[in-house]
Amino acid sequence: MNTAKTMALVAHDNRKRDLIEWVQWNYQTLVNHKMVCTGTTGRLVERAIGKKLEENGLPAAGFDVVKLKSGPLGGDQQLGAMIAEGKIDCVIFFWDPMQPHPHDVDVKALLRITVVYNVPTACNRATADFIISSPLMSEHYQPAQKDYSQYLHRDTLGSQTPGEKRKEAR
Repeated sequence: MNTAKTMALVAHDNRKRDLIEWVQWNYQTLVNHKMVCTGTTGRLVERAIGKKLEENGLPAAGFDVVKLKSGPLGGDQQLGAMIAEGKIDCVIFFWDPMQPHPHDVDVKALLRITVVYNVPTACNRATADFIISSPLMSEHYQPAQKDYSQYLHRDTLGSQTPGEKRKEAR
């Protein structure tokens, strides 16, 4: 990880207000990093940071947010692909534990992939505060990666090839 991180910011509808409050509180740190967001969250984050910069007499023109599709329309999967490709350094995902979501399987897959690739992930404000205030946010950091080579090369068919299994079944 470089000193400037690529941060994914995601929030379910009932948690967008919480995320935007967190963004406004931490905007001075966030502007030093690249933001990737799903759907509406990206537009809200960009607007909130732009407003804070303007209020403080700073140029907002150079700051932009990479906006993916809405989560239920494939944005969660786009973000998961970016994580698998090593393009995301941390994820701040304020999800709503009190509401069912039509894309729950996508949410679960996204959270699973953050664990597979050892990407720091915050699902609430307290954890997000710990991540954003960590000294590692401004330092070069290389997270440890689990070696999945044994899993990738496992023998799923036993010692027989698919052709041998078909012959034996006849």
